[in-house]
Amino acid sequence: MTPHLLEFKGMSKEEEDSLLGQVEIWRYMTCFTDSVALKSVIELRIADIIDRYGKPLSLSQIVENIDDAPSPDASLLQRVMRVMVRRKIFSAEQSETGETLYGLTRASKWILRDTKMTLAPMLLLENHPIHLNPAHYISEIIREGTKNGTAFFKCHGHEQFEMTGLDPEYNRLFNEGMVCTARVVSKAVITGYKDGFNQIKSLVDVGGGIGGSLSEIVRAYPHINAINFDLPHVVATAPKYDGITHVGGDMFVSIPDADAIYMKWILHDWSDEHCVKILKNCRKAIPEKTGKVIIVDHVLRPEGNELFTDVGIAFDMMLLAHNAGGKERTEENWKWLFKETGFARYNIIKINALPSIIEAFPI
Repeated sequence: MTPHLLEFKGMSKEEEDSLLGQVEIWRYMTCFTDSVALKSVIELRIADIIDRYGKPLSLSQIVENIDDAPSPDASLLQRVMRVMVRRKIFSAEQSETGETLYGLTRASKWILRDTKMTLAPMLLLENHPIHLNPAHYISEIIREGTKNGTAFFKCHGHEQFEMTGLDPEYNRLFNEGMVCTARVVSKAVITGYKDGFNQIKSLVDVGGGIGGSLSEIVRAYPHINAINFDLPHVVATAPKYDGITHVGGDMFVSIPDADAIYMKWILHDWSDEHCVKILKNCRKAIPEKTGKVIIVDHVLRPEGNELFTDVGIAFDMMLLAHNAGGKERTEENWKWLFKETGFARYNIIKINALPSIIEAFPI
């Protein structure tokens, strides 16, 4: 018996459907509060406090350990923790004295701030007003199109990548968000691609930022001679890595030659027209018979029910608000891009992460 059946006693099927529809809209209307609660516990470092003690803690113990809190309000935190327990971000158990003890779960381990493998910086970025507010302009760009600017531009008067240069705090959050997701995805790529890098002697990471992702690949495959390729002002701040040469340039003009091209979360930021230009330049840069392009990006399956299906659809909404033409692509979308740019075949490899590996071959 489902929990709500008794509530429908004496209701007609029509009345029951109407009530369920109302509940669904209330739920979607208020689901942002889960993200707000999650943001607050990350900012307060609640998971790190519990992790530091290595055991579940009471509310009073947690409050005593919150940094920079001159007069913490335990009753307010208790309401936030109630949400987090219901969403299984934290566990709750009763002590012998009747106190509620809060512990870590498999989810809260991903919001630890003091660890390499964390999604906390990305969540803080996604919930920052600069990042979030453009969503309120989606209906406007649907009416008008993006000829007068993206939703991000309409909201802030600047495009997203311009904004990172204008607001130091947003730039910091943006960079930290990219670094943390790069670590998570790079680990999944190296594990899931298996022998994919073995035959590659030279590799170019297009849009590789300051080289973090590429350094993980080279560390796992030290035989690779790697080039980290990005805009000149980006690579100018890149640290030195063994086996990696930093090269500045413009992917819309040309790309350095190599056995293979690697692009992680690059093409989803760009329109089909822009992607065609990038992929054509990739094709010119690799050998005709043995070359390949390795794309790490999401393959959207809107009708699917896989682990990351809903996350992929949500990311597509973010791209709709932030980018002109950027989108998460279905397999048919990818197939069309490869056909337009002269790639004879492709292969999709699922990995244990939000994106997949998409190999494209000239022949």
